[in-house]
Amino acid sequence: MSRKPVPAQPGDRSRIEVVFDRPQLLGQLFGHFDQNLVAIENRLGVYIAARGNKLQIEGEAEATARARDVLTGLYHRITRGEEVDAGTVDAVIAMSAEPTLDGIIRADVSQPPPVMIRTRKKTIVPRSTTQIRYMEALARDEIIFALGPAGTGKTYVAVAQAVQQLIAGSVDRLILSRPAVEAGERLGFLPGDMRDKVDPYLRPLYDALYDMLPTEQVERRLASGEIEIAPIAFMRGRTLGNAFIILDEAQNTTPMQMKMFLTRFGEGSRMVVCGDPRQVDLPDIGKSGLADAVARLEGLKGISMIRFTSADVVRHPLVGAIVDAYEGEGG
Repeated sequence: MSRKPVPAQPGDRSRIEVVFDRPQLLGQLFGHFDQNLVAIENRLGVYIAARGNKLQIEGEAEATARARDVLTGLYHRITRGEEVDAGTVDAVIAMSAEPTLDGIIRADVSQPPPVMIRTRKKTIVPRSTTQIRYMEALARDEIIFALGPAGTGKTYVAVAQAVQQLIAGSVDRLILSRPAVEAGERLGFLPGDMRDKVDPYLRPLYDALYDMLPTEQVERRLASGEIEIAPIAFMRGRTLGNAFIILDEAQNTTPMQMKMFLTRFGEGSRMVVCGDPRQVDLPDIGKSGLADAVARLEGLKGISMIRFTSADVVRHPLVGAIVDAYEGEGG
C-alpha cells in the first residue's frame, strides 16, 4: 500500500494501531486493490497504512476511532463467514456514528450480531439502526408497515424474514403482492398468459426470492403454491391463514384496495406492507391507500410502523443523496 496521506483535519490528531490475528483474512478486509480501505479513508478523512497484520490509522481523533471500529466490525463479519462488499463497507461506516450499534461494530468474534435473518443462500444482518428495529418488529409483530424511500431494504428484508419462516415451518405459504398500477385494468390487452402479463410489475419480488433460495427451490415452491406472487387484485375474496404476506409498492393502492388487502389477514399469519408515501403513481395522489391506512391504524396494538429515511439507504451512497435532493424539492 502506498497512498498519500489525506490533508490534515481540524481537531486533535490521533494515531491508532489495530492488530489482526488472522492475516490470511486481510485480503478480504482490504478489498480488491484496497478499495475498502480507500472508502474508509475517503469517508472518514483518515490515512491507513498496512504493515503485515497491523494497520495504523492516522487522523482526527474521533475519525480514527470510527475507522478502527469500522475495520474491526468488518473483520469480525469476515471471521463469521459473512460477505463484505462495497455496500457493507458503506453501511458499517454509516453505523459507526451510532453509539447504539456497539453490539454490531464491536461484537466479540464468537458472538453473532444482536439480530439476523438466515436463509438458504444468505445471512442478512442490519445495515442501519432503523433496520435493527425493523428486523425486531418482523420477528415480533403480526402486521408491520415499512415506510420510506427506495434503497432502504424494506422489501428485501421482509422477503428474507418470510423465507426464513417458510423454511422453519412457522408459516405454510409465502404470498408476495404488488399493485400493477401501470397496467390498470388493461392486463387482458397485454400478450401472453397471466403470468407473462404481470411479471414485469412483480420482477423485484422474484429477484429478492432468488437471492434467498436456490433457483430450483424457488421454482418448485412456486409450482406447488408454497410461494405465490400475484397482483393485489388476486387477493380479493380470500382469507390467508398460516401465511407470510408482503405487499410491495403499497403507496399505489387505493384506500379500498388497502382495506381489502388488510382484511385478508388470517390465523397464524404475518403481514408486511412496504411503500414510500412520497412516491405515489396514482392519478390522484391524495387517494393513496397507504397514507390512509397509516392515519387510521397508527398506535393499534400488534401493528408496527417503521419509518426509514435517506440516512437508511443501503444502496450506493449516491442513492441517499439523490433521495435528499428530491425530497428537498418536496417531490
